[in-house]
Amino acid sequence: MELSKFSGKKYKVLVTGGAGFIGSHIVDLLLKKGYLVVVVDDLSSGLKSFVNKRARFYNVDITSPELKEVFKVEKPDFVVHAAAQVSVIKSLQNPIYDAKINILGTINVLEQCKNFNVKKIVFLSSCAVYGEPEYLPVDENHPLKAFSPYGISKHTAEHYLYEYYKNYDIDYLVLRLANVYGPRQGLGRALGVIPAFIEAFLTNGVIKINGDGSQTRDFIYVGDVAEIVVRGLEKPTLRKIMNVGSGREVSVKQIVSILKKQFNKEIPVEYAPPVEGEIKRICLTIDALSRELKWSPRTSFEEGISKTIKWFVKRYKNRMKHE
Repeated sequence: MELSKFSGKKYKVLVTGGAGFIGSHIVDLLLKKGYLVVVVDDLSSGLKSFVNKRARFYNVDITSPELKEVFKVEKPDFVVHAAAQVSVIKSLQNPIYDAKINILGTINVLEQCKNFNVKKIVFLSSCAVYGEPEYLPVDENHPLKAFSPYGISKHTAEHYLYEYYKNYDIDYLVLRLANVYGPRQGLGRALGVIPAFIEAFLTNGVIKINGDGSQTRDFIYVGDVAEIVVRGLEKPTLRKIMNVGSGREVSVKQIVSILKKQFNKEIPVEYAPPVEGEIKRICLTIDALSRELKWSPRTSFEEGISKTIKWFVKRYKNRMKHE
């Protein structure tokens, strides 16, 4: 039973980054389950069109003093903190900006949780905190050796969540996400390999691969992530750090091969040097996720890719109509 049904009360959830790729899917599911939802997003990477019309929207930067006014007016019961600077490359280019958003922004969110008695916060962290894996699959006890500012800032934010729990008794859950993909990805300023490849197939362009294509990631469908977030929000006093992934390694070359089958055509592939600060291989264990939230992967990679392609094809056809 979801928290929104307890005591006949509709609980209010504030979602930072709710206009973004992952955040907007979380907002949709929360509304579907009967929650009242408030979205805070500065639209630096998200899109206003992604925000569900039934949610109340505030165009506010999470580092801004204005955030306090939003909390004061809305008085949310719970917070899902999805807003972030999410690019490894951008974090290397501008580590100060990365730290401002991912560390200072998180502290500002936690300060408002403290000031306005928020019951619980769910934080979307990243598997980038592990750095280059020493073993596979990676569990939550793996050494934390992030070598990008992005991974470092996410790990630092995790420490602050624990500190606010110990000092102010704010319940929390940290979800270390693998590579999330699905509809709405890459349409703001935050890019991803899968939407870039799909776009190449739709436009008869060229697939550009950094490195030799043997690098792997653990991909998880965005709809599955939204379900996990809501389940985590609804389970009281969890106070854990948990990996969120599929438990499966998929290489860049495998992605290209799957897309070729789904589109039933070939397009050129170009190779470029590897991106500095990106890991070679990773795959996560999801034992804690299965145990604590009774969850197992719902969407296979092939099925998720099919759903993602359909969404991008529809968007592409609509775009062509207006050009």
